[in-house]
Amino acid sequence: MIELVSETRCISCSLCISVCPTNVFDKGDNGVPVIARKSDCQTCFMCEVYCPADALYVATQPDQDVTVSEEALAESGQLGSYRKTIGWGKGRTPIASSPQIYELSKQMLPDRK
Repeated sequence: MIELVSETRCISCSLCISVCPTNVFDKGDNGVPVIARKSDCQTCFMCEVYCPADALYVATQPDQDVTVSEEALAESGQLGSYRKTIGWGKGRTPIASSPQIYELSKQMLPDRK
């Protein structure tokens, strides 16, 4: 579930507002998105994936609120960590390019002779 929008990192691009399938965010008076309908969050990570500033944190526990500290998330590298993991963003390698993913996909697909 969405837990944090970092006001210090956010560049007010509104991409998170645009990509959210359940309309969780409203644009704040200062341009920074506000989590307005948290209970509508589906934990799809779309907002975190599209955030070019790694200013969002989506917790993996979809059905519970998690108390988070922006400072602790920043120090541990968790702000935008899903985006980093899948390789979205300048200078990152997409996970789909990983040889391990290719080998895994070969194992999962049935033989097509």
